[in-house]
Amino acid sequence: MTLEAIRYSRGSLQILDQLLLPQQSRYEAVGSVRQAWEAIRAMKVGPRGVPWVGGSKGPAVVELQAGAGGPGLAALVAFVRDALSFLVTARPTAVNMARAARDLAEAAAQEAEREGATEEAVRERVIRWAEDMLEKDLRDNRSIGDLGARHLLERAAPGGDKVTVLTHCNTGALATAGYGTALAVVVGADRVVANGDTANKVGTYQLAIAAKHHGIPFYVAAPSSSCDLRLETGQEIIIEERPGQELTDVNGVRIAAPGIAIWNPAFDVTPHDLITGGIITELGVFAPEELRAALSARGS
Repeated sequence: MTLEAIRYSRGSLQILDQLLLPQQSRYEAVGSVRQAWEAIRAMKVGPRGVPWVGGSKGPAVVELQAGAGGPGLAALVAFVRDALSFLVTARPTAVNMARAARDLAEAAAQEAEREGATEEAVRERVIRWAEDMLEKDLRDNRSIGDLGARHLLERAAPGGDKVTVLTHCNTGALATAGYGTALAVVVGADRVVANGDTANKVGTYQLAIAAKHHGIPFYVAAPSSSCDLRLETGQEIIIEERPGQELTDVNGVRIAAPGIAIWNPAFDVTPHDLITGGIITELGVFAPEELRAALSARGS
């Protein structure tokens, strides 16, 4: 049976608690923005499921369906904007989460400004926008997997031989809204900046160094929504830090010496010159130096 990271139907949102894997497969209902924030912050949900569960629409949509926000158009739009702004703080490194939140807030505001706008119309617009985004995420994930697989097979095995692929921070469907993309990639990404520098989970940088040393192509697979052309280099990326207790304790038992200092970044930054294979998006596969022009031409 394939595990789904997210289960959604109108009025209901559930996430697979990935902290319990592989011992348990348990789904947790998310009925509020606060619950979603806590789930994202605790890393119960995978990185690219985050934009939907979090910066995202999921919980805000469920609350809207239950009647949250209002009375009045201004209060309803403010609820959407404030809920999404709060959710973004749970994962500051992931640019697609902030972008999704911004776009949804703008959609709500635009609907409210329409002549004859009603609260019901604004709610429906927000809900439909969120559901459309979930469908787009599925399409983009399939495209990333298909394009990456085709590119890697053409480059690494033109004669039709088998290809062995090492992945890092890519658990297929569990890292996305519902369809795996780990078919022919090495790493994922939470943010790719204009020059191709990439922020991904800690350990990515060292794999990139090893791959380049041994002449193995190194790829990044990420949707174009994770590409942030506003930032020039990886030095500008905000790196989320995790609680030190994650390193000092195991199953509630402390294993580190008392008073030890802890630095626990959740991400590292891989310089663009180590991304030797390319950056795989739903729009195509690009060398780091091609990314800015390719995405700018498509309006990303």
